[in-house]
Amino acid sequence: MRFRIDLAGGRSSLPWDDVFTPARAVVYGIIGGHDSDLAAELHDRGYAGSSLRPLGISSPQFRGTRKARGAYTTSPDGSLWLGSPVPRIAAAMLAGLAGRKAIQWATLNLPIRGIQIEAAPDHQAGETVFSTRTPILVKWESRYLLPDHPRFLERLSHNVRHKADLLGLPADNEMEVVSAGPPRKFLVKGAPRHGCTAELRIRADPALLDALYDWGLGLATNQGFGWIR
Repeated sequence: MRFRIDLAGGRSSLPWDDVFTPARAVVYGIIGGHDSDLAAELHDRGYAGSSLRPLGISSPQFRGTRKARGAYTTSPDGSLWLGSPVPRIAAAMLAGLAGRKAIQWATLNLPIRGIQIEAAPDHQAGETVFSTRTPILVKWESRYLLPDHPRFLERLSHNVRHKADLLGLPADNEMEVVSAGPPRKFLVKGAPRHGCTAELRIRADPALLDALYDWGLGLATNQGFGWIR
């Protein structure tokens, strides 16, 4: 299950270093508002004996903005998404959002204008094209890979199989890059993250495609990366 939170921007811009850095604290704060033990487990260890955290969050996305050099511009018309393929985690997210008036994203206070559940598209054909709102992170030997790297699809497919194993779903998958955005570099607590948005055609079990839609693609989905549009 995944949710769209409609927000009002409280300032004209956000420092680039704060675009992704607050994400983990925000999502664990929401979960912890209902289930503090679950939030602590996810933060400290992962989920169900795995190092994976089966949840995703996007960075705040704003419409009608103007580009400004050195800053991430905001507007009164924004949204943020989060979700999880695990019912317990998704339920804690929804309960943790109940009654919340605003989301604090670093120094930016974002009043909540509404919350909507987003149902997964029909994946019964076993094939779909996913387009991401935020950059996909893929690593090989401590190096971040972009979609034109010969090992990008192999490592992303491996990550998808790892997620499927945690969820007890059929893990076989095939994928191809349809298109990719420009390479981007972001700092998360001073550490660089390299990636880009992309469109990917993925063939997999329908239940796995549903799970990815709620979770995201690649690494660090709990930090705001790899969120599917």
